[in-house]
Amino acid sequence: MSDSMVASDLRQRPPRSPRVRLGGYVLLPRFLDKGRAAIAEQNGEYHYNCPIDQHFINYTGSDAEKLKGELAAGKGDSEILAWIQAEGKQSHEPWEIAQWSAYQEARAPGDTETREYFNELHKGASEKGEDVGTWFDLLDLDDYVTFGGKA
Repeated sequence: MSDSMVASDLRQRPPRSPRVRLGGYVLLPRFLDKGRAAIAEQNGEYHYNCPIDQHFINYTGSDAEKLKGELAAGKGDSEILAWIQAEGKQSHEPWEIAQWSAYQEARAPGDTETREYFNELHKGASEKGEDVGTWFDLLDLDDYVTFGGKA
């Protein structure tokens, strides 16, 4: 990784919230934070290209390993966004990206098995939190309590 782009140490603080957008895309800034941290071996318990990251990869038609190579070259967020727009196999209009991002923000477990998994993760993060209904809610809660917050 070049000196121009410093990875966040995800052993000390969480990646950006999945709600944060880059180029209109939710998930992307968090994905980039985890990629940079993985390259620097500072990812802690966070996993690059996990199932939630793959929603972004599948939507854009990007390649996670090639993207990691771009991150390793020290590219900043705007450079990575330009690379994704040029290299991704799926091209989307801004309104489509906004619609996809809104859907991702509202996405909740869709079947009972996944709901049980979600509930176990939720219970592990907090017995409270009746406002936790989506994957993004759960990720934000988990990040918060993992780094000392009380829920």
